[in-house]
Amino acid sequence: MKEQILEKLKNVKYPNFEKDIVSFGFVKEIKVENNEAFINIEIASSNPEISNEIRKNVNEVLSSLNLKNIEINIITPKIPEEKSNSRSGKNIVPQVKNFIMISSGKGGVGKSTTTVNLAISMAKMGKKVGILDADIYGPNIPRMLGETKTQPEVVGQRLKPILTHGVYMMSMGVLIEEGQGLMWRGAMIMKAMEQLLADVIWPELDVLFLDMPPGTGDAQITSAQSIPITAGVCVSTPQTVSLDDSKRALDMFNKLHIPIAGIVENMSGFLCPDNGKEYDIFGKGTTEEMAKAYKSEVLAQIPIEMIVREGGDDGKPVSFYHPESVSSKRYLMAAEKIWNFIEKINNEGGADNSAIQPIMNGKSACSH
Repeated sequence: MKEQILEKLKNVKYPNFEKDIVSFGFVKEIKVENNEAFINIEIASSNPEISNEIRKNVNEVLSSLNLKNIEINIITPKIPEEKSNSRSGKNIVPQVKNFIMISSGKGGVGKSTTTVNLAISMAKMGKKVGILDADIYGPNIPRMLGETKTQPEVVGQRLKPILTHGVYMMSMGVLIEEGQGLMWRGAMIMKAMEQLLADVIWPELDVLFLDMPPGTGDAQITSAQSIPITAGVCVSTPQTVSLDDSKRALDMFNKLHIPIAGIVENMSGFLCPDNGKEYDIFGKGTTEEMAKAYKSEVLAQIPIEMIVREGGDDGKPVSFYHPESVSSKRYLMAAEKIWNFIEKINNEGGADNSAIQPIMNGKSACSH
């Protein structure tokens, strides 16, 4: 009967997500005695609406088993009383003051390029900045920073981030062989994210930028479970197909209770190197309406500029090597807006990511 109950519970989706409570590992215990079922479920939210919905759905899926009684015990996380930089109070990297999630609905929109140049721009503003390359399947940050051959220093069971171009960086790209494909399933992605956060010796930082994989999956959820995300930034190109996917990323921010700092419209026009004119080959300004719909703003419109592509390939970021370029100036403008947004959120009490809290276990990053 236990197996039948567990199989039925796989049909109970965690509210607002595609995965079920069994896949998330939230079903902790099932007991069956005298045709009565006792089920312990430990969820990642203190929101009573989430608990009520799960309880209702569990009863529905088990109704066909004709059990005499179903007792559902839902355990929710306690909210810490101590003050922190987030009302959720959860931060497995307490030496980092603010976390910025850079996300996109689809790949190939320039998310990693945006992350690198925003981070360098913020460092130029005098802030202490780090980058976590959370794009497990396609870690491009090391190449963009010219660190593909650099190995991080191991101290005990932990890793020191690499200091480059004025920012601290850690990526799966410096932990695996170049060109190696990672065929990992959800649980492995979630564990890798936890370890890249907790098992890296991050220094005291004003901001840690998280370059997320495309989409709205396990890496995003695990990040929101493990740390208080101060704000989210969406990267999109002007084309309609990109806007459709970007709306999913913005919707994810809302569901994870992450304040939206704004949208970076990338590949917004083409800056011709011959005459300096800007041509709208992919369109321009199309993210404005989307930003308004999500009560946010367009942080910057970054054109296609040859030195940006060259700098990404050669490990020479445009914001570091070409500060007078059009793109560099716009990245700096976006970084200033993001910092102002961070200060606004913190002055209002911090971001409330408490809808999703962590279920942790503690192996070392070096164990992979």
